[in-house]
Amino acid sequence: MQMMEHYRQLASYDGWANREVARALRGCGSPPANSLKWLAHIVAAEYLWLARLRYETAPFSVWPDLSLDRCEDECGKLSVTWRDFFAARPQLEQSVSYKNSKGEPWTNSAADILTHVFMHSAYHRGQIAADVRQAGHTPAYTDFIHGVRQGLVE
Repeated sequence: MQMMEHYRQLASYDGWANREVARALRGCGSPPANSLKWLAHIVAAEYLWLARLRYETAPFSVWPDLSLDRCEDECGKLSVTWRDFFAARPQLEQSVSYKNSKGEPWTNSAADILTHVFMHSAYHRGQIAADVRQAGHTPAYTDFIHGVRQGLVE
């Protein structure tokens, strides 16, 4: 598998997993506050990194206060946005310069940024799963291999 295809598949997985988490939070009735905070952060961080990759302005702060409805809506939009991003065939080895949330200047390859984005989201989905379970609910089943086996990841 070529690297571009690998990252495209990770984006597909990420979108599916984020939507599954939103659905699971919906099933909680009233989702745990931290879980909703982390899902909103996942959404915002993905938009932030997309904006950095495109040298644009991010639409959200890093830790926005978003409703579950808004998170669900943005998760759907992000899936399309990532699909469009990869359809444009970005140069994975391209250096991307940006300032982090502390205002510090950094430069990383697009490939490193993409790896970070998808691992960062998975990390927070793990936090959400633990939080949901601790609140007495069943967390979303978002294992990558499950998504691939079930044809849920393209």
